[in-house]
Amino acid sequence: MNADPSLDLAVIGNCSIASLIDRLGRHVFTCLPRLDGDPVFCRLLGGEAAGEYSLELAGCVRSTQQYLRNTAIVETRLEAADGAAVRILDFCPRFRQFERNFRPTMIVRIVERVAGRPRVRVRLQPRLHYGTGGYTVRRGSHHARYIADAFDLRLTTSASLDYILEERFFPLEHSLTLVLGPDESIAESVERLAARFLDSTAEYWRDWVRTLAVPFEWQEAVIRAAITLKLCSYEDTGAIVAALTTSIPEAPASARNWDYRYCWLRDSLFTVKALNRLGATRTMESYLRFIINAAAGAEGYALQPLYGISGETQVEEREIATLPGYRGMGPVRVGNAAWRQSQNDAYGAVVLSSMQAFFDERLRQKAGIDTLRSLTAIGEHAWALHDQPDAGIWEFRTRNEVHTFSAAMCWAALDRLAHLHAHFGEADAQTWRTRADTVRARVLERGWNAKLDSFVDVFDGDGADASLLLLPEIGLLPATDPRFLGTLRLIEQRLKRGEFLARYDRADDFGAPKVAFNLCTFWYINALAAAGRQDEARELFVSMLARCNHVGLLSEDIDPASGELWGNFPQTYSMVGIINSAMRLSQPWESAL
Repeated sequence: MNADPSLDLAVIGNCSIASLIDRLGRHVFTCLPRLDGDPVFCRLLGGEAAGEYSLELAGCVRSTQQYLRNTAIVETRLEAADGAAVRILDFCPRFRQFERNFRPTMIVRIVERVAGRPRVRVRLQPRLHYGTGGYTVRRGSHHARYIADAFDLRLTTSASLDYILEERFFPLEHSLTLVLGPDESIAESVERLAARFLDSTAEYWRDWVRTLAVPFEWQEAVIRAAITLKLCSYEDTGAIVAALTTSIPEAPASARNWDYRYCWLRDSLFTVKALNRLGATRTMESYLRFIINAAAGAEGYALQPLYGISGETQVEEREIATLPGYRGMGPVRVGNAAWRQSQNDAYGAVVLSSMQAFFDERLRQKAGIDTLRSLTAIGEHAWALHDQPDAGIWEFRTRNEVHTFSAAMCWAALDRLAHLHAHFGEADAQTWRTRADTVRARVLERGWNAKLDSFVDVFDGDGADASLLLLPEIGLLPATDPRFLGTLRLIEQRLKRGEFLARYDRADDFGAPKVAFNLCTFWYINALAAAGRQDEARELFVSMLARCNHVGLLSEDIDPASGELWGNFPQTYSMVGIINSAMRLSQPWESAL
């Protein structure tokens, strides 16, 4: 049984590392020693030669996969034609130990015989430098060391090392344990360690889920989305990556292949707000520390659209010629040139993502006057840049214009700063209010096209842009305002692709977009609900949930014709959409019980 690359993938992780696992239990994309690291297993972009970690069942004809309930632990079952079957559990340990979160650079795999007399083969071939280099293997008594110039690995196992190193099939008579991690000795039985880590990791995730304020309806989808968002956070610094992959094309053979393993301020805003709505506020606290620290390194707190996950300001983009790409659809890119762009909505994103920290009494330490001083410096840029050209939310690479959404987000920054300055009794509160009112008036005037009866993509323009569906969300005007209802009509007319929504209707650097953007469809669902079209919103939301893969995850894009998922995976934007729409549309607990 074989499987071509697809986005039918599950994700394991522990907020330090993550690994994507296909339906056959193969680790197809695994970056070490952190979320943006060199992929030691890169089958997703380069086939077996780019790094392999699999457990094969001889004669396999069927596979099923699921998460253990309310955890980030993946169960894969493989069945052979003769009735033999095995169960594989994969996880990255995460639990409380010594009064902190234990999250080692480690992947644990437990293989159990379920039925018959299965014969299995382990293939472990880590690679370096995006598939171009290998490890030197050194054998121990019950372990194998994989030695490299940067990060050495050790496999400790209860299986025969001969069978593993020679990649031979062998009978699975008892449970098999494989622990892959740093080149460090394990001071106890590997089976006992794996069992202990499994129980502790399952308990951690189930305890975390119990703290979530989930809606009555669609709980499983929301819980899976919340766990996935947490797996996209890098706890060491507080950064949040936009996705866990690079270079999955937005559309077939489109060359729209980007590296999303970095922290975008905009994407992080959506993630933080979604988790806040569920009551998971620690991600916000960590992220706020990360972004204030990153911004403090720039002159006058000027912001980049994105940063590396330890706050790197330069993430130079390059192509990896030796990897053919997803289904051979290169190029494979590492780094992202968008860090050089001006994206003025970022100033609003940072201020909006910080607001709850000033008022939430649950927080260990609420944001105070020092944080306000940092945000005020950021707000000065929002005021200066609100009517200046930028690349916009969609990161156009060859044109800069005054994007209506960017200007609206600058207004949001100024508006919230006016509230904060008034809250703290600052003398310049009225100055910020005047600035906010000035920018709002400009957005309402120049972002509006009377002939189209709609807000438009750029000042004095005539294009439709799905980001304008967020104008009520950020408070610029209510969803019942005739101007927003006119905008909703134009977006429906121009951006709907079947039941899904595209981002914009003008050709960009690569021509006209051919796929729909999953988050935009969720924005559309929320706009329908806000405009009183609740039944339509619920019907479309249920349809979108059906587009999730077999374990409830979404990528960035979807082909409107085939329904196939495209784009980097799992996309935080899309998982945020699931949470926000479910929270908006669900029946309340009181009326449902």
